[in-house]
Formats: sequence, C-alpha cells, structure tokens
Amino acid sequence: MKHIMTGKVKEVYQIDDDTLEFAYTDSISVFDKIIPSKVPHKGETLCRTAKYWFELLTEKGVYNHYIDEPAPDRMRVRKVDVIRDYSKIDGKTSNYLIPLEIICRHYVAGSLLDRIKTGRITPEQLGFPKGYAIKYGEKLPKPFIEATTKLEEHDINLTEEEAKKMAGLTDEEYRNISETVLMIDRIIQEEVSKRGLIHCDGKKEFGYDRERKLMVIDTFGTLDEDRWWDSEEYAENRTVELSKEFVRQYYRETGYHEALMRARDAGLEEPDIPALPDEMICRVSKLYIDMFERITGEKF
Repeated sequence: MKHIMTGKVKEVYQIDDDTLEFAYTDSISVFDKIIPSKVPHKGETLCRTAKYWFELLTEKGVYNHYIDEPAPDRMRVRKVDVIRDYSKIDGKTSNYLIPLEIICRHYVAGSLLDRIKTGRITPEQLGFPKGYAIKYGEKLPKPFIEATTKLEEHDINLTEEEAKKMAGLTDEEYRNISETVLMIDRIIQEEVSKRGLIHCDGKKEFGYDRERKLMVIDTFGTLDEDRWWDSEEYAENRTVELSKEFVRQYYRETGYHEALMRARDAGLEEPDIPALPDEMICRVSKLYIDMFERITGEKF
C-alpha cells in the first residue's frame, strides 16, 4: 500500500493500479482551512455514512466507485486519474476525475444567501419573481445546480460554459451529470424523510471510468458535504443546523470568517484558524454520531 495524498479530512493510499483506499481522519475543515482540533469519531461516521449511500446507489443501479469497507474508517474505491492540466482533458479522455464539484441547492441557506445579498445571484436565477425578497430557509421553486472548481486552493464558482470547458464535457454529458445529481438527491430525501430530516443541499463529485462511463466518486451525503435540517423544527419556522454548518456558524460568530474573507478579498496573508474549544469539540463529535444514526437508521 502506497501513500499518495493527504487531503483535508482523509489520507489516500494506492492498493494497485485500479484501487485506492481512503482513510478518514478525525480532522475537520471549514472555509478551506483545516482546524487544529480533532473531533473524536468523525472519520468513522463519515466513512460509514458514505458507505451507506454508495451501497444504496448500487442497489438503485447508479454506477459509483465504491468497492468495500476494510475497516469502519476506511473505504476502497476504483482509482481514476487526477489531471491537473485541464488542457489535456477533452471528450476522448477516460478514467479521470472530473475536476468539478457539483452543488445542488433545494433551500436558501449558507453562502447562497450571502451571494443573494450582494447581488451575485438574482431571484430570477433561482426561479423567484424579479425583485422578490428572499428569506433564509425558504424552499427554492426549483433545484439550483451549479459547479465549482475541485482542484484549486479555494473553490471558485463557475458558469456552466466554464465548467464544461474545464472538465472536457459536452452539453449532453453535463446534462447527464445534473440529472444524476437530481436523482441522487431524490433518493437521499426519500430515505432521510423517514427519520425526520430535510436534505437542504450538498455537493457531488464524478469521474469517468476507462470506457468513459459516468461514475459517482469521493464522498457525499455526510455532514461535511451536505446540509441537513430537522423537519419538525422547520415546520415551526426554525432552521436548526445539523451539519458542519454548525461549526461554520461558530467561526462566523467569533469574527474569524469576516477577517478571513477580508484578507482573501484584499490578497493579504490569511489569518490562521483558531482551534475549537473543548466544549465545542464534544458537541461536534456528538452531532456527527447522532446524525450518522439519523441519516442511516443504523446504530453507531
């Protein structure tokens, strides 16, 4: 087994020419910053949640890279190439990671609201009437799908044309990706609604296999990639964050997020992210365990 990469929350090993092993760690990151704190059991909950969804996709006939789970915090998957020189990707390239993150939003929350407030996203783009006053927590008239970069230091929002050009995709291939995302989200919501959850938004990643067949890859449907709310609380007009957004909110409240964004916008050195206090670490660990059980219906 050869170590080939350290990611924000997992170590990646190569087993052979066709197989990788992901080792999920207890690290946690927000705003593209790795927090200098470990969250007990986080890695195992992420791995087991991802496994749950990949096995369900396989049952439903949705092609994905999952092979097996050699340990509760490890997952073996089909290997695809990571091509960082986008000029080498075209419509004939195969067995590669599509260098995009595809985000599908069903409710107004998180960075989407920030972009609405600054005018970067208009009500009409989301399906609302022109001039409509959008409120946090509103259900969108239709799912809003967008793409960001995958391999850059910070995620960059892309237009559909930019995304297709960067990833070597035709109009039909990009449409197939979008339709697959919507199908997966329908599967997710159908499952978690049985356990009192609303799936608000989330990101998916894809690759092509050696025959250029679309394949769902990486990790999805967890507290790191997706946003969840409690359906009973939502019915009472309360949006209780049940994902990593809980941690993001902490750093917004402390002022770190504002300082970080100011530095990024000005091209200045970015401030180091502070560690989480012990009390927050305990709360976050409990959230990951509790939500693993609610999302999957399994015991930790």
